[in-house]
Amino acid sequence: MTASPVVAILPAPQLSSNNFNRFFIAPYRASSIIGLNSSKRPPAEFFGQNSFSKTREHHKISPAKVYARRAEEQRVIEEEAPQMLETFPSFEITPGLAHPLGVSEIESGINFAIFSQHASAVTLCVILPKSDGMIELALDPQKNRTVNIWHICIKELPRGDVLYGYRIDGPQSWHEGHRFDNSIVLIDPYAKLIEGRRAFGDVSNKICRFFGTYDFNTLPFDWGESYKLPNIPEKDLVIYEMNVRAFTADESSGLDPDQRGSYLGVIEKIPHLLELGVNAVELMPVFEFDELEFQRRPNPRDHMINTWGYSTINFFAPMSRYASCAGGPVSASREFKQMVKALHDAGIEVILDVVYNHTNEADDKNPYTTSFRGIDNKVYYMVDLNNNGQLLNFSGCGNTFNCNHPVVMELILESLRHWVTEYHVDGFRFDLASVLCRGTDGTPINAPPLVKAIAKDSVLSRCKIIAEPWDCGGLYLVGKFPNWDRWAEWNGKYRDDIRRFIKGDAGMKGNFATRVAGSADLYRVNKRKPYHSVNFVIAHDGFTLYDLVSYNSKHNDANGEGGNDGCNDNFSWNCGIEGETSDAYIFALRSRQMKNFHLALMISQGTPMMLMGDEYGHTRRGNNNSYGHDTAINNFQWGQLEAKKNDHFRFFSKMIKFRQSHSVFKKENFLDKNEITWLEDNWYNEESRFLAFTLHDGNGGDIYLAFNAHHFFVKAAIPSPPQNRRWHRVVDTNLKSPGDFVTEGIAGISGTYNVAPYSAILLEAKQ
Repeated sequence: MTASPVVAILPAPQLSSNNFNRFFIAPYRASSIIGLNSSKRPPAEFFGQNSFSKTREHHKISPAKVYARRAEEQRVIEEEAPQMLETFPSFEITPGLAHPLGVSEIESGINFAIFSQHASAVTLCVILPKSDGMIELALDPQKNRTVNIWHICIKELPRGDVLYGYRIDGPQSWHEGHRFDNSIVLIDPYAKLIEGRRAFGDVSNKICRFFGTYDFNTLPFDWGESYKLPNIPEKDLVIYEMNVRAFTADESSGLDPDQRGSYLGVIEKIPHLLELGVNAVELMPVFEFDELEFQRRPNPRDHMINTWGYSTINFFAPMSRYASCAGGPVSASREFKQMVKALHDAGIEVILDVVYNHTNEADDKNPYTTSFRGIDNKVYYMVDLNNNGQLLNFSGCGNTFNCNHPVVMELILESLRHWVTEYHVDGFRFDLASVLCRGTDGTPINAPPLVKAIAKDSVLSRCKIIAEPWDCGGLYLVGKFPNWDRWAEWNGKYRDDIRRFIKGDAGMKGNFATRVAGSADLYRVNKRKPYHSVNFVIAHDGFTLYDLVSYNSKHNDANGEGGNDGCNDNFSWNCGIEGETSDAYIFALRSRQMKNFHLALMISQGTPMMLMGDEYGHTRRGNNNSYGHDTAINNFQWGQLEAKKNDHFRFFSKMIKFRQSHSVFKKENFLDKNEITWLEDNWYNEESRFLAFTLHDGNGGDIYLAFNAHHFFVKAAIPSPPQNRRWHRVVDTNLKSPGDFVTEGIAGISGTYNVAPYSAILLEAKQ
C-alpha cells in the first residue's frame, strides 16, 4: 500500500513534551542526533562505565533509580528539540520480511527486521541523508511481527547514508529480567555499519549517539584476480598480537596525521612485520566500540580512553574510527578490506580478537544502554531470576552475554561468518571463552552448543579458532576446553611455567621441560595436536616483556582504580632494582632474560605468540592493565625500534626466522623418544635450575639447547653430534650482538660449554 505522511500512520496522542518525539518526526538537529558539537549534554551521572579490572561484582539496584536517570536524560534531550517539522516525507510501506535480520535490499525496497521476544511495541527510527529530522515509524504487531521478529519494508528509501535505530517498549518487571526503556534509540544488533563520532578520542564529542547505517551503493570490493588466502598450516604460525590504533598512532610512525592509528596505517608498516618474520597478526578488538565510555559520567577513570576495545557495541561493524581521515563507517569497511588484502598479499594471516562474552552495556548500577539491553535484556544477557533479575557477571565487566541461547548463538555465528565471507579474515581468538561454555543460567556445560557449532560450521572450517580458556567466574579450562579436535587454546600454564623457570624459581625444571615439549599433559587427547597450544610469555594483559624483567610489582596508579586493577600474580623479576635504572649490570641481565624468554618461546612445540613492541623492549612503566591510555604507554615507539635494530630487534627477528626454517620446532604430532633426548639425571632436585636437551630431526640436523637459570656458571657436557656433523653455536644469550646470534653458526663446540648465569645456548649440528 502507499502510506500517507508518517504522522497519519502513527497514533495521534495528545501532544506534550513527553510524547512529542515518540510519535512524530523528531525534529532534532543533526548535531543532536550524531552528537556533533552539541551544547547540551544528558546528566553525566546517568552514563555507565565498564569495569576492566575484571573483578566479579553483583549489585542490587533499584529500578526506580535507573528509570529516573533515563527520564532526566530524556528531559535534557527534549529541551533542545526545536518545533515540529511542518512537512513530512511520504513513503510506500509494506510489512516486509522477517529474514534476514538487520537491513537488506529486496525487490520492494529496504527491509528492516529485528528480534525481540518480549517487546510490546517497536518503532523504527530513520534519519535521511542531509535531513534535520528523525522519522519514527511504529510497527503494527498484527502486520509487522512474525513470531518474535518485527519487520517493515520502505520503498524508495535511499540506498545509503541513512541512519537508523529502534525504540522498543515492553514489560517493566525488573525482577523478571526486563530492562525496556523506549526513550532510547537502540542500535540494531545486525547492523553491518555503525555511525558515531568520526575522530578517535574526540573529547568535544564524548556524549555521542551511535546509529546503524547501511551501504547498498558501493560496488563489491575488488580482491584482485591474483589474490589468494595464505592458508598457513597451524603448526607454522608465528602470531603477533597487536592493536590497530596503537601500532601507528604515535608521531614516530612517520605517517601523515590523518593516517595514524588506522587500518591503512597497518598497511604502511607491513615491511616491519616481514622483517620481524611473523606470519599472522592477532588484532585486538576491531568491532565498533566507544573509546570514550569512561568519560560519560564523573568517576575515578574519567580521564581514560579505551584503546584496547574490549567493550563491543556491535558484532558486525568494523571500528569506524580506525578509518583514515575520519572517513566514517563506509570508509572503515573498505579500508579494513584493503588492510586484509595487503596482509594476505604479504603472506600474513589475520586473526581477530573477538569479545562475545559481554558488551559495552555495563551493569545495573551504571548501565550504558545502546542495544541488547533495551531490545530484550532477558534473552541477550544471563540474569539471575532468583536475585531480583540481576545481571550475572562472569566477565568481570558487569554483564554476561547469553551465548548458548539459540537466538544469541545464531547472532554470534552470523557475525563470525560475516567476518569470514565479507572481510576474508583467517581466524578468531575468543576473549574469556569459558563464558561460551556456560548455560543460560550461568552453569558450566560440558558440550556447549555454541562452541560445537563454531567447530562444525562449514563457513568457519578454514579458520583458526583459539580460546582464552578461562573467565572471571572461576571456570578455568586450560587443557580442558571443549574442542572437537578443532579449538586451540591460549596456554596460560605455559606462560606461568616459562616465567617461573627463567626467573629462577625452584622446582620448575620439570614443568619447563613439559611446556617446551608441547604440553602433552594438556593436549595429547583424542586428535589434538601440539599446535593447539598457543604458547605465549606475554600478551596484552599484564606486563610487557621489558616490564616482566624490570618490575616485581604492578604500578597501575594511572588507571584511577587505586592500584586494585590488574593481576597481582605476574611471576616477574626486576633483576635487582625496581623500574628504570642506569646500572650496567642490571641492564645487561635484563637484556639476557628477554632473549632467554624469546628463545624458549621460539623453540617450543606449539604455536608461538608474541606481543607488539616486545621486539624492541616496549615499556608501560610497570602498568600491567593499560587498557585506558591513548599515549606512549600503549603506542608503538618507532624511534625506539630504530635504536634497537642492531641488537634486541636483530635477535628477535633472527630467532623467529630460525624457527621458521627448522621443522624440528614445528612437529605435527607430539614428540616421541626418538625425537628428543633429555640430558638430565637430576629431575627431582628442587634446587636444580639447569636443563639441557637435544631435538633430533632425523636427518642429522640436531639442535642442542641448554637453559641456565642459576646465578652461577654451569659447565655443560655437550653430547656427541650426529655422524659426520659438528656442533655450531648459533645462540648464546650471554654474548653481545652480533655474537648472541650467528645464523651460520660458530664451529668448534665440543666437550663442554660454560653456560653463563641466566643465559641459554643453542647449538646446531652441521656438516
